[in-house]
Amino acid sequence: MKKLLLATAILAGISLTAHADTFGTGANQFTLDFTTIGNAGNAADTTGYGSVGYSYRIGTYEISQNQLNSAVASGLAHVTAGGWGGDKPAANMSWYESAAFVNWLNTSKGFAPAYNLTWSGSTWSMALWTVGNASSDANNQYRNSLAKYFLPSENEFYKAAFGKSVGRGYYLYPTASDTAPTAVTSGTASGTAVYNQAWGQGPASIYQAGGRSSYGTMGQGGNMQEWQESSSDGTNDNVGDQRMVRGGYWYGGSSDALDSSTRSSFGPSTDNYVNIGFRVASVVIPEPSTYALFGLGALALVIAYRRKMA
Repeated sequence: MKKLLLATAILAGISLTAHADTFGTGANQFTLDFTTIGNAGNAADTTGYGSVGYSYRIGTYEISQNQLNSAVASGLAHVTAGGWGGDKPAANMSWYESAAFVNWLNTSKGFAPAYNLTWSGSTWSMALWTVGNASSDANNQYRNSLAKYFLPSENEFYKAAFGKSVGRGYYLYPTASDTAPTAVTSGTASGTAVYNQAWGQGPASIYQAGGRSSYGTMGQGGNMQEWQESSSDGTNDNVGDQRMVRGGYWYGGSSDALDSSTRSSFGPSTDNYVNIGFRVASVVIPEPSTYALFGLGALALVIAYRRKMA
């Protein structure tokens, strides 16, 4: 069956590789690359983090200033960033602003917003989703269960960064290793990360942020710390709670900030750090080509069956 589907895909010119998601229009169009994290129901690490009961996607890279600018030009309102430009990470952004970017990703494609945000004219605020509504999850009142894009929870971030892609076990560093990565200013070499650099160097491009995790993500250690969806106590039932940050940053001098045991938190309105960025996570959205592939596969099976019976 698999061979038949593969042959059918090749004949039809259908790619079996996941595609980036596209947002915006015209000159402001941009794409986000996602890495699928499978092995649903995996056990947690000894730290207590990393267990996720479902498959999901997480941004292969951090969100860049270019991508944020394109979203703003396409209608994202009341969100600013600064400190860096081009393909370097978006920074000076509060948790609320990162959440607003995610909401725009959803609404721009006709999906429900992930977070119940309100802009008052000068500041962002948020309310919990009411338990009992179709969009609510009693275990996570921050996230709308109908949304397709969201900030990664601490467990989602942790699994993608430190988890082994075979589905069991964890690495100490998000470069698929228990050995501290080599510090570099930029690049994609295996076993490297962007840290222990001069302040004036600034972060690297999101596409040059060091070696990849076992699952294939980049920059989850070094370059920029990243907001997580989760509150500091993991309950997500109080909008005033601090939000988790993980990952280390380019001018951090110690590899300890990159390892799986290091956690930090800040208030959701904090927006004055040039070393805090974010990435986006998503549900697994079947590609249209997947439906076409299985349709063609089924057709091929029918044809093969009829030829056999003839």
